[in-house]
Amino acid sequence: MRGARIAAVLLALVWAAGAAAEPLKVVATFSILGDLVRQVGGDRVSVAVLVGPNGDAHSFVPSPGDARTLAGARLVVVNGLGFEGWIDRLVKASGTKAPVVVASAGVTPIEEEEGHDHAGHGHGAHALDPHAWQSVANAKRYVATIRDGLIGVDPEGRAAYESRASAYLAGLDALDAEVRRTIAGIPEARRRVITTHDAFGYFARAYGLRFIAPQGVSSQSEATARDVARIVRQVKRDRIPAVFLENVADPRLMLQIARESGAKAGGRIFSDALSEPGGPAPTYLDMMRNNLREFSAALAG
Repeated sequence: MRGARIAAVLLALVWAAGAAAEPLKVVATFSILGDLVRQVGGDRVSVAVLVGPNGDAHSFVPSPGDARTLAGARLVVVNGLGFEGWIDRLVKASGTKAPVVVASAGVTPIEEEEGHDHAGHGHGAHALDPHAWQSVANAKRYVATIRDGLIGVDPEGRAAYESRASAYLAGLDALDAEVRRTIAGIPEARRRVITTHDAFGYFARAYGLRFIAPQGVSSQSEATARDVARIVRQVKRDRIPAVFLENVADPRLMLQIARESGAKAGGRIFSDALSEPGGPAPTYLDMMRNNLREFSAALAG
């Protein structure tokens, strides 16, 4: 009997150790957030992403399976600023008890009209630009918020989360310096581009490029023939060097503007989603560097 009791105690200890080692289940709403959570969480987390690589969160329609994914989560990480218009309904439908971390908390938001031009349909005069991650300084805020959220539900992992976040923040500092050096090397008169929708307002404010878009901050807004004609005239008048194709958008609109205006069609850039694994932008750092290379190649003259 004594041997049986000892065996039972040992079995319980083994089970407890295995349970403690099970990764924390975290749900991130889209691929860029998912990468940031993985960078901070490392092996301590298992991340499920609702809107995957090359996916458009603006047009995403959750499924019953997404509700089940949320129901099993220990932590849910969202962008906020109105980016995921469907998330409140999904959280409610899932019945999840997991805390919801808003990664953009603490970011100073841009109102839709600030600093860039677009058609601006259907968002209202005071709509917020949700694409705050396009500024590296804001991405650092995201990382700090994610770190604190992970510690809140897994305090035993504090040292690991703080260490990984610190190392990643140093990498973001290096990225920010790289972006500034590269943009400084582009002639000021050529620092103007056309993109499909207004996803780069924070990049514009931080780094000095000017972005013009026929659509508003949502890729679901519709550009009219008048919008396209206005932008074609502006491209010709201001000699805007290039238009860029976004990974989450139909390329036909940008190709039409390039064809009618004579502007160069630049390479593929990543706005609201990462690329597939093995693609040019499978992580946030890769995404920002890919976009920087494309901007520099098209605009350097």
